Amino acid sequence: MIEALGYVIIAAGLAYAVWGFVAARLDRAPGRALFTGAWVLSALVALWAVVAVAFIAGGREVQAGLLVGYLLTALILEPAAIYLAKLEPTKWGSVILASGALVLGPLFLRLLQIWGLGG
Repeated sequence: MIEALGYVIIAAGLAYAVWGFVAARLDRAPGRALFTGAWVLSALVALWAVVAVAFIAGGREVQAGLLVGYLLTALILEPAAIYLAKLEPTKWGSVILASGALVLGPLFLRLLQIWGLGG
């Protein structure tokens, strides 16, 4: 289940990044819809974190230090992008949001690798 959720986050992040870059290319500042999409992406990441913690509490063996480092980065990334995009209400705000979402793809691929090494 957690692997499937990870791949959903990767796909959603990539789709959101395309949306954000297209908005920037059209010289559009991030609007309510783009910010809502970013919060939904952040909620998916938080859901993955909760499920991961539940599995670990249930006895799943993982490299905890490595997983926690990547997980904290993933949890902080999109909210930080949202904050910075609100400070930059131009097309560059859309670029900031899209870039944050784009980084989630490789970040979650690595999280899934770490998760797979655990057991």
